[in-house]
Amino acid sequence: MMRTKTGIKGFDELVGGGLISGSTVLLSGGTGSGKTVFGLQFLYNGASEFDEPGVYVTIETRPEELRLEAQQFGWNLTELEKSSRIAIIDAASSRAGLPTSEKYTLRRGFDMSALAEEIYRAVDDLKARRLVVDCVSALAMRFSNPSEVRAEVFRIGALLREIDVTSLLISETVAPGAHSRAGVEQFVTQGLVTLNLRETNGRLKRDLTVWKMRQTEHSMKTHPFTITRSGIEMAPKRRSKKS
Repeated sequence: MMRTKTGIKGFDELVGGGLISGSTVLLSGGTGSGKTVFGLQFLYNGASEFDEPGVYVTIETRPEELRLEAQQFGWNLTELEKSSRIAIIDAASSRAGLPTSEKYTLRRGFDMSALAEEIYRAVDDLKARRLVVDCVSALAMRFSNPSEVRAEVFRIGALLREIDVTSLLISETVAPGAHSRAGVEQFVTQGLVTLNLRETNGRLKRDLTVWKMRQTEHSMKTHPFTITRSGIEMAPKRRSKKS
């Protein structure tokens, strides 16, 4: 079975050596939990370490802000874009009604058909093997009817399966214990990973849980992690003291 390594220190061993190639994994969590950093690191590592070009679909954050965030960790997205190893699809500008000079964007305004066309184009141009959608919650907010939300989420899931890339579908959660915003994203993905930012004894701490990962064994524990200057790093395992 082919694996796609995230390259995130300590994570791949939690899922049997990496994500199942061609699968779609839901990455969910609240504000500030590290979802975008995880997505950027997954894409950057793929392009720079594993020779796997990738596409980042940004629906809420404009590309220039995304590039600045990546730069904090030493990830130069611009250089990888120039060499056609990373592409950023700017869906945020059209959603906000703002002009953009990005190569990949939605010229006719924001709708799922236009987004799908641009994803196909970018994946084909780069021969991409990885894709991140950040974030699907923004799509759900466009509809007041739950059935319309479900239809759009299932449409995204079908699209990701068709283009045969290893994908991260990012979802913002607002309710404690919830795994997604719309409540259906986890049913169209093969994996589910939640990131949390919790207050413990007056300090904020981060942790990660793999709830689902089809076709492979995975950790059944909650694991602490930190965000360093190099990106996300899982906390090292504690060694038991010898008696």
